[in-house]
Amino acid sequence: MIEKNYKAIGLMSGTSLDGVDAALIETDGRDYAKPLAFFYRSYSDEDRKRIRPVFGQKDRAAAEVLAAEDIITQRHIETVKALLAQENLKSEDIDVIGFHGQTIYHAPQDGMTLQIGDGEALAKETGIDVVYDFRSKDVQAGGEGAPLAPVYHRALAKTAGIKPPFVILNIGGVSNVTWIGEGGDDILAFDTGPGNALMDDWIQKRTGERYDPDGQYAAAGNPIFELLEAWLAHPYFKRLPPKSLDRNEWDIADLGGIISDLTKMQITNDGAATLLHFTAQTILTSLEHMPEKPDIWYACGGGRHNKALMELLQQSIHIKSIDDLGWNGDAIEAECFAYLAVRSLLNLPISFPKTTGVEHPLTGGEYVPFG
Repeated sequence: MIEKNYKAIGLMSGTSLDGVDAALIETDGRDYAKPLAFFYRSYSDEDRKRIRPVFGQKDRAAAEVLAAEDIITQRHIETVKALLAQENLKSEDIDVIGFHGQTIYHAPQDGMTLQIGDGEALAKETGIDVVYDFRSKDVQAGGEGAPLAPVYHRALAKTAGIKPPFVILNIGGVSNVTWIGEGGDDILAFDTGPGNALMDDWIQKRTGERYDPDGQYAAAGNPIFELLEAWLAHPYFKRLPPKSLDRNEWDIADLGGIISDLTKMQITNDGAATLLHFTAQTILTSLEHMPEKPDIWYACGGGRHNKALMELLQQSIHIKSIDDLGWNGDAIEAECFAYLAVRSLLNLPISFPKTTGVEHPLTGGEYVPFG
C-alpha cells in the first residue's frame, strides 16, 4: 500500500459505559498524527441497562450478548453519521474506521478477550471500510491484549515534539500508563489498576447517579485503610509489566459490609473516598515499574475531570491534564483506534513486547471492506 496520509475515524466505548467517542484524524500510520474532529454520543439509561449485565459474559452467542451487540453497533453507526454531518463530510472522504467495540470480558491469562460490535454491519451502514477486533491476535499470541494506545501516544508526542521521559496516564474504567523514555522510542505500558469503573459503580449503587462529580462524595469521606491495605496486597501490583486487567477484578460488595454501621451518607462518602484512594495509590505504585522517573505525567480519559483524584495525585507527582498540550483528553482513545486501523491496513505492528508482552511486534485487527 502506497505511503500517504489517511483520514480515519476511531470509535471507542469504554468500560465506564458513558457513551461512544468518535474521533477523526489524519495520519500516515507512522510518526505523524493530527487530530481533526471529535463527536460524543451518550448512551441512554435504557442502553446501559441492556449492556451492563453482559459484562463478564464469556459466551458471545448468548441471546443477551447479541442483543447488547445490536445496541452497541447501532449507536456506533449513529455516531459515525453524526460526526460526518458535523464536519460536512461524505463516506468517501474517509479511508477507514477503527472500531474498538465494547469489551465485556478480558482474561488474557486464559487466552481470551471479548469485544462485541458488528464490524460488517458498521461498514455496510456507513459506507466506509472497517477494521475491528484489535486485541484478539495479540492475546492468541500470548500477549495481554492491552494497552494498545502506547504506539499512538508515541506518534502524538513525536508530532508535538514533547521531550521525554514522560508518562501519559489514561484514567478510564481501568487506568493505564504509557512511559516514554529518552529518545522517544523506548516505550513501556501497562494497566495500573482501577480507574473510574469501581468509583462509578459505587456511586450508581448508592445514589443512582452515574458518577461522582469532581469527586465530591469522596472528598467528603474518609478512606477505610483496612480495606485499602487488603486490596493493595493483590499480587497484580507486584507483577512485572506488561500486564492488563479486567474491570471486574475487584468486588465492591465487601465495601458496604465493612462500613455498614455508619449513616447512609457516611457509607456513601467513605466508600467513595476508599475507592478514590485505591485508584490513586495504584497509579502511584506504577512508578515502581518504570525504568526512569518521568519528569511529568499527562492525564487523559474521564478521570482527569475528577478534581479530588487529580489533587490527590498532585501531592506525589507532577501531573497535568493532557488538554494543556492542546489535545482533547476525551478523544485520545478514539483517536488511537483510528491510528491503529491505518497501521493495520499497512500491516504495521500495533502491539509490542514492552506494551502487551507479546513475543514479537504484532499487527492486529480484522479488515472489513465496504461492499
